[in-house]
Amino acid sequence: MRFPTRTTLTLLAFVVSVALPAAPAAARIVEIGKTATEQPPSCPSNPCQAVSRTTGYQAKVGADRGIFVAPADGKIVAWSISLGKPGTQQVEFFERNYGGDAKAGISVLKPGTKLFGRVTGQSPIRNLEPYFGQTVQFPLGRALNVKKGYLVALTVPSWAPALALGMGNDTSWRASRRGGRCADTDGQTAQLRLKSLAQYRCLYRTARLTYSATLITNP
Repeated sequence: MRFPTRTTLTLLAFVVSVALPAAPAAARIVEIGKTATEQPPSCPSNPCQAVSRTTGYQAKVGADRGIFVAPADGKIVAWSISLGKPGTQQVEFFERNYGGDAKAGISVLKPGTKLFGRVTGQSPIRNLEPYFGQTVQFPLGRALNVKKGYLVALTVPSWAPALALGMGNDTSWRASRRGGRCADTDGQTAQLRLKSLAQYRCLYRTARLTYSATLITNP
């Protein structure tokens, strides 16, 4: 499978230049979720698996824990997602069973006890199909405030081919599904409203969500 390539459209480059101002001298630009080794999404493998109707975040990648935890107070100014390229029949299957077009956004979560997370900020939900087979960055017209220790999660109201499979058993991600319902990928569990609260009881091993977020820390 060919690795995804980054979209470099002229319009997108202009939007990025507007949305990502030069960081103040004491601020840092951090790509939350990036690791030394990246894994491409598994589609169009057979069977092709996708994230469906949930909000999720990566709990661990090998020895790396908490890679989607904000290291400092700041603002999320963009998010990126690497997408597989499912075939025509695979797309039709997902659209028929999981609510139409592939879409996703990001959510900022305030973590609580017993794996609860409350939404404190959300990006617009974006249509993903034009970017299948690529890595695309979505600048945010309105940055999302985030505090140190908060989580940045991927919210998928329908489905998204943004899942890398075949990882080691030490790699896992969590979803906003209730305990005992982890195999139910049809029910809608995505956190789609500000201040909504969900428990992230379901842990999925040997897989990785292929997204990241760009944080500019406060000076």
